[in-house]
Amino acid sequence: MFIFLSFISLGFFLFLYSFFSFILHRVHSTSRTGHDNDHGPPTHPIIGCLISFYKNRHRLLDWYTDLLSKSPTQTVVVHRLGARRIVVTANPANVEYMLKTNFSNFPKGTPFTEILGDLLGHGIFNVDGELWSTQRKLASHEFSTKSLREFVVKTLEDEVDHRLIPLLEEAAGSNKVLDLQEILRRFAFDTICKVSLGTDPSCLDLNRAVPPLVKAFDSASEISAMRSMAPVFWFWKIKRALNLGSEKQLKDALRLVHGSVLEIIRNKRRILEEDRENRYCESDLLSRMLLAGHEEEVVRDMVISFIMAGRDTTSSAMTWLFWLLSKYPNQKELIVKELNSVLENGEKQLDFETLKEMKFVKACLCESMRLYPPVAWDSKHALQGDTLPDGTPIGKGDRVTYFPYGMGRMEELWGKDWFEFNPGRWFDEPGGIEGGGELKLVSPFKFPVFQAGPRVCLGKEMAFTQMKYVVARILRRFEIVPVCEDRPVFVPLLTGHMAGGFKVMVRTRSS
Repeated sequence: MFIFLSFISLGFFLFLYSFFSFILHRVHSTSRTGHDNDHGPPTHPIIGCLISFYKNRHRLLDWYTDLLSKSPTQTVVVHRLGARRIVVTANPANVEYMLKTNFSNFPKGTPFTEILGDLLGHGIFNVDGELWSTQRKLASHEFSTKSLREFVVKTLEDEVDHRLIPLLEEAAGSNKVLDLQEILRRFAFDTICKVSLGTDPSCLDLNRAVPPLVKAFDSASEISAMRSMAPVFWFWKIKRALNLGSEKQLKDALRLVHGSVLEIIRNKRRILEEDRENRYCESDLLSRMLLAGHEEEVVRDMVISFIMAGRDTTSSAMTWLFWLLSKYPNQKELIVKELNSVLENGEKQLDFETLKEMKFVKACLCESMRLYPPVAWDSKHALQGDTLPDGTPIGKGDRVTYFPYGMGRMEELWGKDWFEFNPGRWFDEPGGIEGGGELKLVSPFKFPVFQAGPRVCLGKEMAFTQMKYVVARILRRFEIVPVCEDRPVFVPLLTGHMAGGFKVMVRTRSS
């Protein structure tokens, strides 16, 4: 059966190759359509930019960045086979127009929600209109409560003290090589499960097998992301309809994810009903949503969205920060200096208030996310025809993508030293690095790693709290030394990660 299907696939692609070769033979020059392709990739009749897209499939981020940097407006138009016209922009004025000024005309849209719909269902990150608005109000209320903030810090303290620090100490004592990216992902999964579900998957216990739920989440998120990056946009739909290959794997993974989360929800509901006297003491998000009376499937989709966002984004940002600090040791020592000052050399506790004082740590995290944003790009779809502030025409149904990865690499936005890891750029005055200045109010439309406008990330402050806490605890106690000197490769799936992991040695920091 496998061989038979392989021959079918081979024959299909040979047919495509022959067809495209015939078309190209008949077309002697690239077709340009005025404004559309002045600075976009070469576009041909029928097949669009398939040739260029396929050639650059292993470096899509840098390919788009190169195209945008050569465009006077930092905007290009891309025509892909089987997909709607795509406008890609790194222009802050366009980003503000999409995410705020004319927000109502740029929802996520059906083409986007289809890609993630099997995984995220009707969760807050994958819906528009009234359903999004209702969930947004619910989540906004819960994320703003003091009790949740205190619960998050307490969860971090428990996970770091009892799992992360002992694990790093053991590695330092035995000269063991660790994959820090994997460790931080496990840590983040434990933390977000405790905060969102009130359950403890114990992923940081390396003596235990990785829970099936974790593997299923990984598989489902990777396959869902690959749908949007396929050279032929609709090919994944054919595979899903025939239940073949990666789409069959996705279906199996989702059965486990949805089933496991639903089981947790039902157990939690039973506990809350049986213990009515103490149920209002529950602090996790799942308990709060169930007590508010929301339906099981809505709660499931919201919780899955929170887990996906809370695990991969923070672990990605911290992984890249630790790598950058290994290349810029002076900046690392400035972090340690700030930590010792804020904590008065260990006299004060690392709590929510002291975390807020860590301005240089926050600047380092922002600078790391500028270069390696956890979410490399995000798309909306126009409800009606429109025109972006830079003059780019938008047709009804067009996909409009803003591109944080490319924006962080635009000389027009960040200067000639955009390629440098320079946390000082986030302060009003250079002296702020030494602790005397204030952080700049950088436009979220220039730095849209947490989105902006009505859809700005509700978990932004929670994410900074978690990242600052972990970075502070690790750097005050340990040196992180990469095993390999080569520059790692940034891989953009639903969230960006480091190809092959981040292999490090851990050393105890001298006092």
